[in-house]
Amino acid sequence: QVQLVESGGGSVQAGGSLRLSCAASGVTRSPKFMAWFRQAPGKEREGVAAILTAGGRTWYADSVKGRFTISQDNAKNTVYLQMNSLKPEDTAMYYCAADQTPYPLVATTYNYWGQGTQVTVSS
Repeated sequence: QVQLVESGGGSVQAGGSLRLSCAASGVTRSPKFMAWFRQAPGKEREGVAAILTAGGRTWYADSVKGRFTISQDNAKNTVYLQMNSLKPEDTAMYYCAADQTPYPLVATTYNYWGQGTQVTVSS
């Protein structure tokens, strides 16, 4: 059973940066895809960024392209989300997800989820 633990959330002013981490444990084989999603109150969970762990191909939501970067440390089974130039509309609970054959930014295709970490951006 894959377990995902996120860390690194917090409060920051607009224009600031945060880096989220997601550590995977309990894996007998590394997930092929790992991703970050976010959910603001009253809104659906949306895909932010995803990475193919073998090879490093990445996918991003249009709203974060050029500002967010997903990366990985395969030796640590850890995925990161570097968030720069943060905006108030980035405020949400951020979740890490993993699976073998999902559609990269489609939440319903992932079976393994972390508990989430809150990101709050003030104007």
